[in-house]
Amino acid sequence: MPALGVCVLLFLWWAIVEGFKVKPFIAPSPILVLETLYAKRAVLLDNMLPTAMEAAGGFLLGNLVAIILATVFVHNRTLHDIFFPVALMLNAIPIVAKAPVLVLILGNGVEPKIAIAALVCFFPTLVNMVRGLDAANPQAMELMRVLSASKTEVFFKLRLYSSLPYLFSALRIAASMSVIGAVVGEWIGSTRGIGALILQATYNFDSALLYSAITMSALLSGSFFLVI
Repeated sequence: MPALGVCVLLFLWWAIVEGFKVKPFIAPSPILVLETLYAKRAVLLDNMLPTAMEAAGGFLLGNLVAIILATVFVHNRTLHDIFFPVALMLNAIPIVAKAPVLVLILGNGVEPKIAIAALVCFFPTLVNMVRGLDAANPQAMELMRVLSASKTEVFFKLRLYSSLPYLFSALRIAASMSVIGAVVGEWIGSTRGIGALILQATYNFDSALLYSAITMSALLSGSFFLVI
């Protein structure tokens, strides 16, 4: 059924472009995009590699920090009450506004791209992990206290298991969003990557290459999602 849905959308896309005689530099037909994907596969793959590395690095860094911070918040309610609202307020700042600041601080290398991807992944995982660690069965928690279990034992034998559904839901979201963060980072300043290729294709009015680059980023994001 999903394959059928994709085919219907591609057919509608082709029919609109051909029916209204849309100029290729405005919106190419799916056939032209497929031809470009094949003809420029070397360029597309060469630019997808740095984006994949930046997204993967940001995914690992952002989620690791979020899990550690969520663990601290659950065990120290004072820190939770002080810093959890601050984290949510920082999340309210658009990523395109935070990106230039990170570029100024970290330079124009791969570091700001990884940091931007990490920030995008960080907040969904933090919120869901805190909820998951707090979702442990109260009766089971009481039983652990009766059995004189330590905080470490309660965490690894009860809280962590109860948080896994929340964690993997967040990781699925973060896996897709990490690619968005990497692409946004490349928009701010980069000569390689899917984001840089999208900008180059836009300025050159090469819509077929633009759509091909967008397709590659979607495939990368979908692959990350499927891995999780």
